[in-house]
Amino acid sequence: MSISKPLYSLFGTYLEQLFNHPVRTKSITASVLATTANVTSQRLAGAKKLNQHSVFAYGLYGFIFGGSVPHYFYQTVERLFDNDVRFRRFFLFLSERLVYAPIYQVLSLYFLSLFEGNSHSTAVKNVEKLYWPLLRANWQYLSLFVYLNMAYVPPMFRSIFMGIISFIWVVYIAQKRRRFQEKQAAEKSK
Repeated sequence: MSISKPLYSLFGTYLEQLFNHPVRTKSITASVLATTANVTSQRLAGAKKLNQHSVFAYGLYGFIFGGSVPHYFYQTVERLFDNDVRFRRFFLFLSERLVYAPIYQVLSLYFLSLFEGNSHSTAVKNVEKLYWPLLRANWQYLSLFVYLNMAYVPPMFRSIFMGIISFIWVVYIAQKRRRFQEKQAAEKSK
């Protein structure tokens, strides 16, 4: 029981911050999750030394976009599809899958590449090569979690719930991007 009191206290403080400062709290949470996911991805790939540029890029991306964009998206769709709308859950789900996911995927691929120090043209090449395979995988593997999020998770916790699911997704994206970058480097060295 002695361990549970500090955990409850920490969780209570987190919820208080989430209520009083939602964007800041979600941004910091997204940054921590994205950074941790990138480090996890690198460790799973067997990296002896961490790529600090990549870790920084994911942390910065999580901080700038990972908390604010989902927060405002979920807030907007809650207003668009209020409780009186018939098939509300379905419309929330479709808006996330057909509007938010494609746009957020482009943002992710482009800005992660820029934050890693790549040029605009390299970032665009990354988007061109990785966008459709990642978006299809996103639709295929994350749709059930998105539906559960929209249907059963209270609005205040939606971006946090998806942040936790995104941890696994970021590990997946980081591995895909790393393979693509290694392939590009091998082609340049030929």
